[in-house]
Amino acid sequence: MTASVVLKTVNKIYAAKAKNPIYAVRDFSIEIAPGEIVALLGSSGCGKTSTLRMIAGFEEVTKGSIAIGGREIHMLPPARRGVAMAFEGYSLYPPLTLRQNIAFALKSERLGSAETDRRVEEVAKLLELTKHLDRYPATVSAGQQQRASLGRALVRKADLYLLDEPMGQLEPQLRAILRGRLKRYLREHGLTAILVTHDQTEANALADRIAVMEGGVLQQFASPAELKEKPANLYVGTFIGEPPMNVYRVEPQIADGRVSLRAGETELFGYDAARMQDAVVGLLARQSSVVVGVRPADVAVSPANGRGGATAKIVSNQWIGDQSHLESAFGDGVIVATLDGRFAGSSGETLSVSVPPEKLHIFAEDGPALAHGRHLAGEP
Repeated sequence: MTASVVLKTVNKIYAAKAKNPIYAVRDFSIEIAPGEIVALLGSSGCGKTSTLRMIAGFEEVTKGSIAIGGREIHMLPPARRGVAMAFEGYSLYPPLTLRQNIAFALKSERLGSAETDRRVEEVAKLLELTKHLDRYPATVSAGQQQRASLGRALVRKADLYLLDEPMGQLEPQLRAILRGRLKRYLREHGLTAILVTHDQTEANALADRIAVMEGGVLQQFASPAELKEKPANLYVGTFIGEPPMNVYRVEPQIADGRVSLRAGETELFGYDAARMQDAVVGLLARQSSVVVGVRPADVAVSPANGRGGATAKIVSNQWIGDQSHLESAFGDGVIVATLDGRFAGSSGETLSVSVPPEKLHIFAEDGPALAHGRHLAGEP
């Protein structure tokens, strides 16, 4: 069962008539296609859970509208919205076994016992719960309770599935396994789903598109690749990615066919203008200062006596199993590089760092993206 979802200028204001109302969500608008998996991603308090709860009907919409499958549902009680929800707090019924808790969601469908058992067993197998089905919530772990809550949502036939931090209590190894299984299950059944998470890995692994929120405002709604390669503003650029994007306030100087990005007297990045698109060079020529962003994976490292690059001095060199995370003093700050394999440099060693012009992200000082690599922001 699939359905489209449309949120149009949705607002949530707490204490709306008070002197200082609290805006949890401001003018939030997105359209979700049938069968699409979308993640609401952001830091704590950004408005993502309030948005999910408005869709479910547990919070009133202060202003705006929500439609599922072309049917406006924001004024309907939760039971009439055609929504299945897995809660972060799992909320299982203590007197019922896990089997009975999951099956409870099917009572309204008036299924026979054989079909009920089949559907319960299907989701139990998916979530590694088969051998725990006849135990009570108090006798299983928090992670097993959370999986049972997720199973109770998935076992239903609904127009939309809302998943609020559905794997927050799981150990990392099982979490990685179940992410793949959950995505495959949603795909195979053509289910439309909205996931709330603060975990970028989970959002990237599960979602077709991600809505990044901050301060109750939608910052960008795009695919995981686009969020990383073409962030709409400095907030998205620095929020998405691990380790975070390196950022520097610089003054562009263009002379004799060369683009120099400087912090005071120090040139951080310098390029032959011919290597940059004319429109980007023209943009830099019009700016007295900009913020330059560089992904750690795009930082090239070479010996200090190598040709080109700016000088940096190693502060720390961390080996994390398949990559080296190299932090170096650079200009008045630091630059972080992620390098495949083990890097042999040690603290205090001097080296050269450089970034290809096609990997630069350029932002206005007040946040909006101006250019990504060779292209102005907004260009394909």
